[in-house]
Amino acid sequence: MSLIQEEKDLLTYCLYFTSSRFARNIAKLADQAIDGELAPSYYYMMLVVHFHPDITQKELSQRLSLAPSTSTRFLDKLEALGWIHRTSRGKQSHVRLTTEGEEVYGSFRQSLKQLFADYAAILGKDESKQLSKSLRDANEKLERA
Repeated sequence: MSLIQEEKDLLTYCLYFTSSRFARNIAKLADQAIDGELAPSYYYMMLVVHFHPDITQKELSQRLSLAPSTSTRFLDKLEALGWIHRTSRGKQSHVRLTTEGEEVYGSFRQSLKQLFADYAAILGKDESKQLSKSLRDANEKLERA
């Protein structure tokens, strides 16, 4: 095998490299589609809170596969902006969107539609859906391992 072919095979079949490269490319599209004050990850956190009002911080961290310290940092920022409200019940912190947070979520939801349209225009609608499902399934397997 030639060095060029070996390099091509490593870059093609190395899941780490391929997924990192894909993540960078999709992040560029997301940054263009999601016109907000914060990184897209904050808005995804708001999405989960929107669908699960009064979710505990622990459940939120688990759903997003985030370390508790990371979710705390994100929530601190969202709370400072007035987009979420946290309440303590015993040892647990519960999170919900504020009225302003719901408005921000509505704008984000429109941005998600634009993001899908952008990458579906490049990859195709069916391939986009299948790729997303395959990545979700693979992530779930890796997280259970």
